[in-house]
Amino acid sequence: MTDAAHRCGVVSIVGRPNVGKSTLLNRMVGEKVSITSRKPQTTRHRITGIRTTPEAQLVFVDTPGFQTEHRTTLNRIMNRTVRQALEDVDAIVWVIEAMKFDQRDKALLQLLPAERPLVLAMNKVDHVKDKRALLPFIEEISRVREFAAVVPVSAARGDNVDALVGELVRHVPEAPRMYDEDEITTLPERFLAAELVREKLFRLLGDELPYAVAVEIEKFEMEGNLRRIHAGILVDKNTQKAIIIGRQGEKLKAVGTGARKDMERLFGGKVFLELWVRVRSGWADDQAALKRLGIE
Repeated sequence: MTDAAHRCGVVSIVGRPNVGKSTLLNRMVGEKVSITSRKPQTTRHRITGIRTTPEAQLVFVDTPGFQTEHRTTLNRIMNRTVRQALEDVDAIVWVIEAMKFDQRDKALLQLLPAERPLVLAMNKVDHVKDKRALLPFIEEISRVREFAAVVPVSAARGDNVDALVGELVRHVPEAPRMYDEDEITTLPERFLAAELVREKLFRLLGDELPYAVAVEIEKFEMEGNLRRIHAGILVDKNTQKAIIIGRQGEKLKAVGTGARKDMERLFGGKVFLELWVRVRSGWADDQAALKRLGIE
């Protein structure tokens, strides 16, 4: 196959919180490059994943879910990230939840540029008991906006994800690949390590506390194939620190064990991970603190 026939492009993944964008990205890439949880607004950064086949390369940009709750400097930056991710892309995947379409979806839809091919990924179709209801639902949404394609998927199970990738390949330009075929993300290991710790916090803590937590990698050293990683978990209050540590340190240990195992799978080598919790009041409204955390 010549370079002229090969396709390559940048694809934004957008959608409101908790529709499964990060899970879908990981499925399309084939590795966990974006953290996931059942809580909305897990993603805080612009996450890049790469899917390469002999015929094409897709560079995906996962974004935070656009939302109006939790009004802090952090969330304003996250919403700005969504808008920036729509610039200079070749196509857009708009992810919604099957049989759910409301004003939050409509508000985000208005931000999507009309000149970009827009593919609708209707996620969580495995949750729909009566599949006959899907067609009228698709027809209803198609009256709101014209789509380059509509693809029902289950990101959690992987159903029809390859069909979605095939549709996206059709809507990116003919071009040689931008990255080596074995690359799956442009993100550094230091960043991925912090995200994997934060994922475990989201999964193990209550509904509100994860939004008051950040992870800062203070040391990342290589010793042969061993990575020594020291990470600080930032919270707003002393009471939050006690919750994260847990009785006799059990919760913090569970966070560290889960994150370390994921790091070893992703990095392909042994990891020594040390965690501690620090109180840094008001970090989510502190521009300097957010910059240190890579949130700008």
